[in-house]
Amino acid sequence: MKPDPRPIGEDELEPLATGAWILGAGGGGDPYHALLNLKQLYAEGRQVFLLDPEELVDDALVAVVSTMGAPLVGEERLTDPRMAALAVEMMEEHLGRPFDAVMSLEIGGANAFQPLMVAALRGIPVVDADTMGRAYPEAQHSSFAIGDLRPYPLTLADVRENAVVVSRAASWKWMERISRKVCTEVGSIAATCKAPRTGLEVKKWGILRTVSQAIRIGRTVLEARARKADPVAAVLELEDGRLLFRGKVVDVDRRATGGFLRGSARIEGLDENRGSSFQLDFQNEFTVGWIDGAPRVTVPDIICVMDSISGEAIGTETLRYGQRVRVLALRAPALQTTPKGLEHVGPRAFGYDLDFRSVFEGGNVPSEGPSGAGSPAYGGASGREGEAP
Repeated sequence: MKPDPRPIGEDELEPLATGAWILGAGGGGDPYHALLNLKQLYAEGRQVFLLDPEELVDDALVAVVSTMGAPLVGEERLTDPRMAALAVEMMEEHLGRPFDAVMSLEIGGANAFQPLMVAALRGIPVVDADTMGRAYPEAQHSSFAIGDLRPYPLTLADVRENAVVVSRAASWKWMERISRKVCTEVGSIAATCKAPRTGLEVKKWGILRTVSQAIRIGRTVLEARARKADPVAAVLELEDGRLLFRGKVVDVDRRATGGFLRGSARIEGLDENRGSSFQLDFQNEFTVGWIDGAPRVTVPDIICVMDSISGEAIGTETLRYGQRVRVLALRAPALQTTPKGLEHVGPRAFGYDLDFRSVFEGGNVPSEGPSGAGSPAYGGASGREGEAP
């Protein structure tokens, strides 16, 4: 491989954190502590380089990394770059060859920094791509799963240096189920290296140039703040987004279970939405939102909650009473809105009896399924926690 990567400047790290937190759709973990970790690595003289995916040769070997677990736990057990690198080292030992580059499973939240920490310690470039264009809670939600690529092997490591190799799994859902069980046993937070990918697979099935997208979004927010302009409006303009609701958070119900953070929030309307109520469900990330009981937005549209003044993204673990927020939607990657993509990331994949209709299609609400709209009471991907895939 003869890559021509560019250095990621230290001045790009805060924009990356800001933009990735917005793209996280409430999940992926607050990137603040990961940002501090990377700044420390830069202070030690390490450098990270960003590689355009088209620069990958077809047979390049690419590590796909992420932190697995409940975002709320990640606020208590902080990210450790060595833990992220250990999962990659274990995979190299298992494969018997080194990686040429590293990329994130998801650009959303702290997981945007996982490959950068690995790259800083291992001396390999970061591919400007991920597999979700946002954050999603489970392995079968990735673009590589939509493409029916092989889901194994997988390595997982924790802060105690426990390390596990899952050498084979029957399907993406089984890989998710097995690795999630291990993750729960080590405290509901762990570093993972997913099934390795070739350069050709990344170029064909990856969600491309999302690191650059996150940096652009973050810069837009920071520049708007510096001008004392409206950062939320700036993001909507940059990404051609849709404003769905303005209001105040009045109730949050959440619980960490099975390695996920599940729950819902209720937002009472302000300004043009005064007198209305917005309910927002989540499984690590925001999944479905209703206005006055009618479905308004669903995955895979990227549902974001942002502070009305600062434009800071608000994660599912940081929602709290009294926050003045705006709820907006950004466009999903095209692959996720195909029939095959919706099997993996549409509302029915999260247990809702709803058909997907994007808010970008005339702004209409999603249509109800045969038995009407309904919350799966925080169910998993099947809507029935514990059921075999």
